[in-house]
Order: sequence, then structure tokens, then C-alpha cells
Amino acid sequence: MNTPDTSVRDEPSLLAAARDGDQDAFRHLVEPHEARLRAHCYRMLGSMHDAEDAVQDTLVKGWRGLAAFDGRSAVGTWLYKIATTTCLNAIRSRSRRALPVEIGFPSEDPAAAAGTPLPESVWVEPFPDAAFGTAVESPEAAYELRESVELAAVAAWQHLPANQRAALLVTDVLGFPARDAAELLETSTASLNSALQRARALVAQRVPDRSQQATMRQVGDATIDAAVERFLQAMDAADADAVVGLLREDATWSMPPQPAYFAGRRDIAEFLTVNPFRWFRWRHLRTIANGQPAFGAYSWDDTAGCYLPHGINTLTFEGDQIVAVTTFLDVTRRGVTGPEYSNFAETRLFSTFGLPETIAE
Repeated sequence: MNTPDTSVRDEPSLLAAARDGDQDAFRHLVEPHEARLRAHCYRMLGSMHDAEDAVQDTLVKGWRGLAAFDGRSAVGTWLYKIATTTCLNAIRSRSRRALPVEIGFPSEDPAAAAGTPLPESVWVEPFPDAAFGTAVESPEAAYELRESVELAAVAAWQHLPANQRAALLVTDVLGFPARDAAELLETSTASLNSALQRARALVAQRVPDRSQQATMRQVGDATIDAAVERFLQAMDAADADAVVGLLREDATWSMPPQPAYFAGRRDIAEFLTVNPFRWFRWRHLRTIANGQPAFGAYSWDDTAGCYLPHGINTLTFEGDQIVAVTTFLDVTRRGVTGPEYSNFAETRLFSTFGLPETIAE
């Protein structure tokens, strides 16, 4: 007996089969929505690790709750409702995530380490472009999805109370009309609009006027690409002067999970000279994090005889100048141990970005 090809069946027939206990049909039913669900959960939680957990919880709840799904709404809408509720429950039991420039402090000693690392649950985590999967169907879809996970936006949303965050993301990012969003969030349209008004006012104070996607479109991909390439070459060569020459005068360099950051060209140059460029040899591979230019930084390890993962550097531009470098450190490679740092293992961070675990000499 031939097994039917569930990949070419329509949504109603897949739903009917899934209700009859066909797990393969359920997988094909939800698979087209997984990438966007992951991005939605990341916006809500500020953590790729937590977002993956939330998506898996959503799919388990969806499978168990199929009998209660009446089919009046689209499957995607139903899944977004489950995912949003799952995230809201997670938010209530955790502190908000942030970036060092929000809750940390400028370092007064560039020669020293940037403070004692704080637990990973404090920090916004990077989001790899590969996590969008097949959701990027066109250049416009790529633009919108990348804009929706930029660091500044994700960090700003974490300042919102849980219900306001959900209301803003469901309406302004996912594009649900207020009436449908209110139904999804199980509230009234009036309450939703009130939450939106407060949320938009707070976020407007924290998000730059121009997104990174808009900046890159205005400046031009070629100009941004050339600046990123010069930055990468300067980092490989440990040339502090060349690095800071690409930074705006008031640029910042932060390194979560360390709370301190360096501000201004002079302090950044001194930090690079007396710390990473003094103690390490470097190699870098380009990638995209949070829709922004980024690269995996590898430092030489004598014992291993190769370059090992050190961190993911994400660049934020204003015009053709870099205004922020955010280095998401791999603390397990830096000798920091303990269960509170277990989620920083390079096998999770670098493999998530599709980056190799080692680089040969």
C-alpha cells in the first residue's frame, strides 16, 4: 500500500488527517508556519533559546488541542495564539532581557575585563538569519523579517509589560487588525487599543528613527558591504587604528554576558590594543545576526591547534559608519563555567549560525 504524499495535500485535508491521529499530516500542517512562529517568539522573549522552547511547546499544545480547534480561523492564526500565550506565561516567570548599553556601565579600565559575566537570562541573544528558513520568499519578505528582529527593536520591546508587548507585536509586526488581535489575545478591542497607545509611545523613545534595513537600503549594499569587509580585515590584522577609523566618534562596543561596555573611539582603541589584540590571534567569518551584518570571531587556541569560537560580532550602522559593535561572547571558551552559563556553549551559538566549530591555521 502506498503512503499518500502529505506534502501536496491542502490544509483542510491535512487538518482532517491530523485530527484522526496522523502525526505526519500534522507535521506538514504546521511546518510552513514554524519559521515565523520562531521569529514571533524571539521578539516576545528576546532569546533564541527560549524561542525554540516556546515553539516546541506550541506544537505540542497544538497537537494535543486539535480536537478543540474549530477551524473558523486559519491554522497560522491558531498557532500564533498558542505561541503568544506560551510566551506570555514564560515572561511572567522571568526578568526582562536587555543589552549592556541599557543596564551595564561604561568601563573605566580598558585594560581589564569588562566586569564579571551575569547570568545568560539577563541578555538579549542574537538571532541567526538561517532561523527564518523558507519564510524568506522574496526580497521584500527578507527586508520585513530582518527589520522585525533588529537588535534595537527587540531590546526596546523587552521594556514593555507582557500584555503591551504582545499587543504591539501582534498588530504592528504580524499585521493583525485590532479586532482580530483582540480576539487572539482574549481581550476587548478597547483594551487592546489602550495597550497599543502606551506601548507605541514607549517604544518610539527607544527605537532609532531609521531601521538598519532602511539604513542599508539608503546607503547602498555595496557601501555597507565594503565597510564590513574593511572592518573584518582590520580585525584579522589586529589593527586597532583601522578598526576605530570605521567607527563613529561616539560608538559603543559591548560584550554580553559582561555588563561593562566601551564608549568612544579612544576607549575602544585602547581596549582593543591592550586586551583582545594583545592576547589573541583572530580569524573571522561573515554571517547575519538580527538582520544586521555580523561575523563569527575565532581566537587561536594553542592546545587545540586551531581557531575556536569566541563570539558573534554584530554591527549597527548609521550612514556608512558603525555606531555599535555587540559581541555575543562564548563564555565557555573563555574559561567561565557554571550551570548559569550553560546556554552559551559554542555548539549552540555557532552551530545556530551555521558556522564551523573550528578554523585551521
